[in-house]
Amino acid sequence: MKQKKKNKRWLITLVVVLALLLAVGIGTVVYLRDYYHASAEAFAVLEADNQTVQVVQSEDRIAFLPEAPAAGLIFYPGGKVECEAYAPLLEACAEHGILCVLLRMPGNLAVLDRNAADGVAADYPEVTDWYIGGHSLGGAMAASYAGTHADTLAGLVLLAAYSTADLTDSGLQVLSIYGSEDGVLNREKYDGNRPNLPADTVELVIEGGCHAGFGSYGPQDGDGTPAISGETQIARTAEAIAAMILPAQEIAA
Repeated sequence: MKQKKKNKRWLITLVVVLALLLAVGIGTVVYLRDYYHASAEAFAVLEADNQTVQVVQSEDRIAFLPEAPAAGLIFYPGGKVECEAYAPLLEACAEHGILCVLLRMPGNLAVLDRNAADGVAADYPEVTDWYIGGHSLGGAMAASYAGTHADTLAGLVLLAAYSTADLTDSGLQVLSIYGSEDGVLNREKYDGNRPNLPADTVELVIEGGCHAGFGSYGPQDGDGTPAISGETQIARTAEAIAAMILPAQEIAA
């Protein structure tokens, strides 16, 4: 009789554990499938015949290759945002002469592969100066990567993001950009982590810009109302990035 009770308890426990695992599995799948999709305009960039920038797509990345790149930029997309959404921004950067590599992330979450930048520079030996950057969660993961690879990078670009890694003595150039109407960026955490950046970090606030304006994926939950177009925000962002990477250009306000 005692053995039957033990077997029953064991069976109940097993059923409960399996039910919990199933619930977690279903929840994870639902969470990962709920993401911001790149716009038709973003996909059009990848299909267009650009005379100055070649687009090369592969399983793990999308590369934007100018004819004579002056530097390289590895880019981590924002959390739960389809990577293609950043095609307009990186094409714009490439048109300034920056070879840009947009990384695909598992589940559209850079936190699941924060070392995705490993090996990228080696694939483009013609480029000697490399920068890394990202948007939102992608920016935070890019900063984390920069913190442990500062000796191989020239700088960091943060778009509506902050660094929890201490980069004060990293020797990296850092550019931090966010929109004045951003309703998603946690400003308390942004300000609280500002001391982690080098003293000469350049901070740029794009007047009228919002959180989602760095990509092309439509409105984002909790974001502010932009006072400028997404095209304008992307153009100003690309100009600012080029101004840091290519000193001959000026930062647009």
